[in-house]
Amino acid sequence: MGPQELLPVLFNITWQQLVMIGVGSLLIYLAIAKEYEPSLLLPMGFGAILVNIPFTSAITQIDPATGKELEGALTVFYNAGITTEVFPLLIFIAIGAMIDFSPLFKNPFMLLFGAAAQFGIFFTLIMAILLGFDLKEAASIGIIGAADGPTSIFVSSRFAPHLLGPISVAAYSYMALVPIIQPPVIRMLTSKKERRIKMEGEPKSVSKTALILFPIIVTVIAGIVAPSAIALIGFLMFGNLIRECGVLNKLSQSAQNELASLVTILLGISIASTMTAERFVRLDTLMIIGLGLIAFVFDTFGGVMFAKLLNLFLPANKKINPMIGACGISAFPMSARVIHNMGQKEDPYNFLLMHAVSSNVGGQIGSVVAGGLILALIPLFF
Repeated sequence: MGPQELLPVLFNITWQQLVMIGVGSLLIYLAIAKEYEPSLLLPMGFGAILVNIPFTSAITQIDPATGKELEGALTVFYNAGITTEVFPLLIFIAIGAMIDFSPLFKNPFMLLFGAAAQFGIFFTLIMAILLGFDLKEAASIGIIGAADGPTSIFVSSRFAPHLLGPISVAAYSYMALVPIIQPPVIRMLTSKKERRIKMEGEPKSVSKTALILFPIIVTVIAGIVAPSAIALIGFLMFGNLIRECGVLNKLSQSAQNELASLVTILLGISIASTMTAERFVRLDTLMIIGLGLIAFVFDTFGGVMFAKLLNLFLPANKKINPMIGACGISAFPMSARVIHNMGQKEDPYNFLLMHAVSSNVGGQIGSVVAGGLILALIPLFF
């Protein structure tokens, strides 16, 4: 770039673009220095820098000299992978291949916590409407509470693509911050005695047939109940079927590794095409970031309080450690590790990991079902 090209860039850069370049740099710092969701935050951060340089060729622009539209690479990726919903669905195949549902089979009761911990989605949806967002925007913001990045991207790309950037940043940032967000909320809601409750293990064997039939049955039921969400749930279950069938081990490993890595990079840098200054540096963005935090807090609240409610009706020797309820969010396996570590701090002989993982796997299913319900119900109001 010669001096004659450098000067127009410097003279045309706005303070909003400088802010977004700073945001991109912050995301890169968090990805590298703090290791917060690096596989997604780093490409998002670098992409945010790319799209906020004046006259950037990374996104589609109108050439001021000729008036012609110059197609940008990130816009092409966005249209090919996000608008068509291909990238999120491919990620769901990878996630399905990573999930082992056998802990949930051993503790099927924990599926209830996967439902209760989605409370934050619907609470935040109502809050967003009260703050002036329309129903589709509010649903897209509320789904941050699914604690599941691909679900957030899938729903927001369909209902509110103009909010995809801040929603994605909020979803993945708060997922990475689960070890910071959940413990103080849990301590606020529980007593030391409750946090020291021990739960007995339930060593059950899970048949291979059951693990193979599970994704098929879930897909069929989901297709009957909410056909508009069948792609969301079906691709997750397809990935899990690849894992459990036993004859596609090579494909299962590829889905968990190469597919997940490649699509995550494309997903992150494609989302960055929406992180332009005119879209991002707005009051709405700060509100979305704040509402995302509320969603995560109330997810934790819903799961813990549901466990406390159940304990009112359970005998003394069958009480549930309320911290297990907090694992009902979809941030797998971070939330399970957080709860297990909290239990160990309260009592070194309290082993909650198996129950926490069961609840966390239930949260994976709960978040996708919640996303499916929103996709099915919101259009009914229009």
